[in-house]
Amino acid sequence: MTLEQNLSLSSGVSRRFTLDNLDIRGQVVHLGEAWQSLLKGRTLAHHETQFLGELLCVAVLVGTGLKHPGRATLQIQRRAGDPAPSRTSGSRLLVVDCTHTLGIRGMVRTESDTAEVEARDFAGWVEGSTLALTVSNTDSARQYQSIVPVSGLSIAECFEHYFDQSEQLPTHLWIHANAEGAGALLLQKLPGADAKDADGWARVEHLAASVTAAELVAAPIAELLTHLFAEEDIRLYEPKPIHSASVRDEEKVKTMLRSLGREELEATLAEQGELVINDEMCNQTYRFDAAAVAALFAASDNTKL
Repeated sequence: MTLEQNLSLSSGVSRRFTLDNLDIRGQVVHLGEAWQSLLKGRTLAHHETQFLGELLCVAVLVGTGLKHPGRATLQIQRRAGDPAPSRTSGSRLLVVDCTHTLGIRGMVRTESDTAEVEARDFAGWVEGSTLALTVSNTDSARQYQSIVPVSGLSIAECFEHYFDQSEQLPTHLWIHANAEGAGALLLQKLPGADAKDADGWARVEHLAASVTAAELVAAPIAELLTHLFAEEDIRLYEPKPIHSASVRDEEKVKTMLRSLGREELEATLAEQGELVINDEMCNQTYRFDAAAVAALFAASDNTKL
């Protein structure tokens, strides 16, 4: 088994490539078991799973290119009470992020105000929402946000248009996600492409369009590219492993609870019997009974004595 196959079958992999004879570059993403870890224990509709996986693939495409410690966050949001689109109502929230080390997290939540049938195509589901890309730099503590126009009938079409404009490079993107896996293929035409081969970009687009959902999700990257572009000069760069960043961090939750103060926590305990904290991004649930809440403040009380 090759390194690439091992990475792809274990956690996931992102790998860049160039077609040197055509001056075209690209990237392939397989989320692998990091995707399975993210889905574990969640109950999502088929279309929610699809949109979550597809947006995660885009986050990895962006995260792979980060030149500094930080993360890329993508968010689709429509708040309850916003002007209702024609086919659906209620709130939408889909958030994913990818660190510079390719650690991924994500969540999706759909809440309907009425009994209307939910739109299950992307254009209907996202209608009336805002799609934002935020890149944060851990070193400088700065953030840069772009609003991605919600155009086209899919996440792939939205980001084709976005990369066309932001990077000034013609871009084509294929993505597929389901409960079994998620993957993407990105192609970009570099400035010297026409000088090398005037028909090269159109030819490669045509060849890439034959990619299947199964290949996007699971085909070993070298085999996939050789199959699609058998006559081209393919240069593969080192694979970068993708991993789940959905870790349990009880100390962080305890710090947050202490910041709320004992009086507020005890009032909630009196009303509900226990504190339940849901971290949807990491798919973790934390529970605190009266004894656990008392223990939160025991150390600070002893310090005051």
